[in-house]
Amino acid sequence: MTTSQARVTTAKPKRYMEQLCKHFEHKRPVTRSDEGNSITFSVGVCKLTATDDTLIMDVEANDASDLATLQDVVARHLVRFMFREPVQVTWLDAAT
Repeated sequence: MTTSQARVTTAKPKRYMEQLCKHFEHKRPVTRSDEGNSITFSVGVCKLTATDDTLIMDVEANDASDLATLQDVVARHLVRFMFREPVQVTWLDAAT
């Protein structure tokens, strides 16, 4: 498995985590728990965790191509949802 992580600082991390889940759950399986949420895509999984000021997104896919697709999909939607709070999503290898 190939993995990466993005950390987005925001005043409303839980709100954006929920917004991503609600948006995708119409077509994708979403799991919610006290530890965080996850969205299962055909190319991999995105695990979401919210702290007081950070939305943490961990993505996992079978290969680099699927990982890049998953990163793009999740980041584009988050940027669209955060239009009042411009953001740049930077993905780092989970090993970094």
